[in-house]
Amino acid sequence: MDGSAARQTDYQALVLDYVRSPDQDAARPVRHPVIVVGAGPVGLTAAIDLAQQGVPVVLLDEDDRLSTGSRAICFAKRTLEIWDRLGCGERMVETGVTWNLGKVFFRDEPVYSFNLLPEAGHRRPAFVNLQQYYAEGFLLERARALPHIDLRWKNRVTGLEAGPEGVALTIETPEGEYRLACDWLVAADGARSPIRKAMGLESRGQSFRDRFLIADIRLEAEAAAAFPTERWFWFDPPFHPNQSVLLHKQPDGVWRIDFQLGWEADPVAERQPERVIPRIQALLGREARFTLEWVSIYTFACLRMERFRHGRVLFAGDAAHGVSPFGARGANSGVQDAENLAWKLRLVLAGQAPETLLDSYDAERVLAADENILNSTRSTDFITPKNEASRAFRDATLALARDCGFARSLVNSGRLSLPSTYRDSPLNTPDTDTFAGPMVPGAPAADAPVRRGGEAGWFLAQLGGGFTGTYFSDGGALPPALLDALRSLALGPVPVQPLVVAPPGLPPAAMPGLTILEDSEGLLARRYDARPGSFYLLRPDQHVAGRWRHVAPALVQAALARAIGQDGGTAC
Repeated sequence: MDGSAARQTDYQALVLDYVRSPDQDAARPVRHPVIVVGAGPVGLTAAIDLAQQGVPVVLLDEDDRLSTGSRAICFAKRTLEIWDRLGCGERMVETGVTWNLGKVFFRDEPVYSFNLLPEAGHRRPAFVNLQQYYAEGFLLERARALPHIDLRWKNRVTGLEAGPEGVALTIETPEGEYRLACDWLVAADGARSPIRKAMGLESRGQSFRDRFLIADIRLEAEAAAAFPTERWFWFDPPFHPNQSVLLHKQPDGVWRIDFQLGWEADPVAERQPERVIPRIQALLGREARFTLEWVSIYTFACLRMERFRHGRVLFAGDAAHGVSPFGARGANSGVQDAENLAWKLRLVLAGQAPETLLDSYDAERVLAADENILNSTRSTDFITPKNEASRAFRDATLALARDCGFARSLVNSGRLSLPSTYRDSPLNTPDTDTFAGPMVPGAPAADAPVRRGGEAGWFLAQLGGGFTGTYFSDGGALPPALLDALRSLALGPVPVQPLVVAPPGLPPAAMPGLTILEDSEGLLARRYDARPGSFYLLRPDQHVAGRWRHVAPALVQAALARAIGQDGGTAC
């Protein structure tokens, strides 16, 4: 859905007031459980996730505005599912531009099209295009509605002392400096990360010698009608020879165009309207009527910190890792960092898990960063060949892709973001039974339509914020011993919410203490390769912790202990 009919708030004009905190008048630094630095999509997501779990959070940002320009615009299905759990996914989808389809062009000819979500039965689309300031605005409003978040604007971290028992910060404000302390610090302060710099740490990797122009334009309806709501990517088009161009639709009648310029392009000159407008006219036609909304020149690098956990300081998002923009991997990966971290921090703060559980954040999200960097680097190498041999291979691949399926698999115009499967995570309980399909231990849980109490809904919406045990039944009555075993899951120090899933048309009778779902289209069992008796243990971040063909309380308890780091298996 396109939310261009009306803007709820002009987020680009929004000024976020500095408010003096009582902490600034305290005789000694006030200590908080968690401080998050950086109120972009990653920091806001982390703060909301923690607050929803009852953890008090102070969120500091040195600015008093949301992001300038559209910046990150492609938010993936998994990110939308995370934001659903945090109470703001629906607004993102209602306002954003939904798309699943893309087209690839070579010179002036279409090569092929693709569908990123061809299968029905999903609540969320493959992607929603939404300007970053909308995403930040909706997250901000959700954060303001929660009692456990203290938002502080124009609070810049200027000093940091990290020790084994906590972190001390010096904060600069319009009214002078003050000091704070915290048990845990989450650094979501962007690619230039002052926190990382203050600790003498680095991100390392590969920089790419190329420049790209972003032009956001507001396009009149007649010209916009020529371009459907799809991702269009051109290699070596006649209107921009020897380079690449990307076109995306955004809300409010705005379109994003990325022009590859080459390393020799002058970044100052290329931002001027007299250089930008002719490039756009070459694509759209000289008669097309449009206005420029935002123009930027960017270069990029694929890099990461060696480790994301440094004692009591945890790095997330661009502060921890950076990728090229091809494939929409930056913001989506950062939001998944925040989700991975929040439940682990909550358990550690509550004394329900050892501090070593946070080493699994490092292990799992470093793996995810390496996946993203690998895919992003491959995309960049295909889009920007480094020599004539590479260019000849690319052009031959594109020419063959019109008619040959094998060649299409080699075309890489930015393989789009997918969530990571933590196959080698120390938190997984390995399979002892045979299953087919992608729902292996460490995989993000798939969604599917269900019915609860006769009302239609979605599986992921039933999972809550803790561990979930999902039992697939045959629709008949459950034996008393099994009922007792399932109910007992909710009674431990780290409770597991029990769900019972019945086949389509066979919802069992209500069972006190258990949530009963009907697999309304049979898709849930199919996606999980489940048959009667199958049981899945899902983590709070909706990744699979373990699965069995027949549930046994001892197996589930052992898997739960492993998933919260109580079996000594989280050291990495």
